[in-house]
Amino acid sequence: MSKAVSALGGVSHKGFADVAEAGLKGMITLRGDLSSAKMKKAVKAATGCAMPAPRRIVMGDGKAAAWMSPDELLILVPHEAALEAVATLQKALEGEHHLVADVSDARAIFTIKGPKADQVLMKLCPVDFADLAEGEIRRTRAAQVAAAFWRSGPEEFTLVSFRSVAGYVMGLLETSARAGSEVF
Repeated sequence: MSKAVSALGGVSHKGFADVAEAGLKGMITLRGDLSSAKMKKAVKAATGCAMPAPRRIVMGDGKAAAWMSPDELLILVPHEAALEAVATLQKALEGEHHLVADVSDARAIFTIKGPKADQVLMKLCPVDFADLAEGEIRRTRAAQVAAAFWRSGPEEFTLVSFRSVAGYVMGLLETSARAGSEVF
């Protein structure tokens, strides 16, 4: 069996904000009726988190549940716990229409840190950052590629993209974070 490796080997860049590929993370796409009691129990069993409201992410103890669409969540767990979380979700949802897919190896995850971290993303994403609430997740574009991001700390954002464009996304983040290119 091959050893899992992150998309970019943990590459990072220090500019007016620090950007880095965050390494391996367990990521599971969960689709189904998000209002069902069975689905809510399954999410709680796999993550310890409550069902997120639309456009929200609920985080706790290294795990999270993020609303992606009216019938889709992104479940985040430690990489080594992804297969166990998939099994937990599948067992909890037996008999109910659903889809559980481990997408850990199909996604890349990045962190943007520092007092001006939002400025890195302002240059790339058509989002009003003044109205971005804590615990809100945004599915949008980073330049021309699909991405999702959320505020993961007081001066930190986490961004998820497809692994196939990880090098491009890191290049965007690095260029956007270059010292001297702050927005204001």
